[in-house]
Amino acid sequence: MPEVVVQVVRELKDRYPVTLICSCLGIPRSTYYRWEKKWEEFMMESELERLIQEICVKNHYRYGHRKVREVLRLKYGIKLNRKTVQKIMQKRNLQCRVKKKRQNWINGESKIIVPNRLNRDFTASQPNEKWVTDITYLPFGTSMLYLSTIMDLYNNEIIAYQISDRQDVQLVLKTLEMAVKERQPKQVLFHSDQGAVYTSYAFQHLAKEKGITTSMSRKGNCHDHAVIESFHSSLKSETFYSQEKQNLTNSIVKQMVQNYIYYYNQIRIQAKLNYLSPIEFRKQAA
Repeated sequence: MPEVVVQVVRELKDRYPVTLICSCLGIPRSTYYRWEKKWEEFMMESELERLIQEICVKNHYRYGHRKVREVLRLKYGIKLNRKTVQKIMQKRNLQCRVKKKRQNWINGESKIIVPNRLNRDFTASQPNEKWVTDITYLPFGTSMLYLSTIMDLYNNEIIAYQISDRQDVQLVLKTLEMAVKERQPKQVLFHSDQGAVYTSYAFQHLAKEKGITTSMSRKGNCHDHAVIESFHSSLKSETFYSQEKQNLTNSIVKQMVQNYIYYYNQIRIQAKLNYLSPIEFRKQAA
């Protein structure tokens, strides 16, 4: 076996010439060096495969080959073509669990209750310049839960969230109060959809009281609200839909959401943030 020959020669070559060892083993010296080169390449590839698998497992198979390539470059100083990483991930069956793509349609416009001041400009030059918010269903426990989140568009960081068994005004009021207490914003544009909780007097009054300018998506235009909806979609696909169906209590669902938001803010890298996590990006820019 070539690998056995390589190991034997490596163990003996400090005491005997390689030519003599190869002669005793009955192989040409050139053959040994060819086998040695292939063996080294094999060992390097095996170590690389192990490292890529470790990255995928650590991130619960949520990264595609491009993000894995960037982790290798940034954290391990290993520069590879993305196709090489993709090939290894396919070989080891390490492909990320892809979320379902949103259908691309717009149902039409409705009367705007609050002007759409954000107007799909999801960029921000500094923290607390633009926030977006939304509520999503969590049908994974013993009863329906609702998750309300607020995201800072500067770095897509989730700055506040609340989970409740009721989709009412109190849910969004508590979420906004948490964000204001955490960030103490001076001037912020706060974008939502036209849900009843956001058009309510209580919510609009609280926003005005805190010096916040509100903005709303047009009805039937999901792209006006795409960033926060994409986060909710990722949370569900990477936390719940990617797992085997299981019986969960509401408390476990809440803990899983809390764990994911910590992972999302602190660890999960994003291409738009130069392959840093939201909090890493904010700290680096500070």
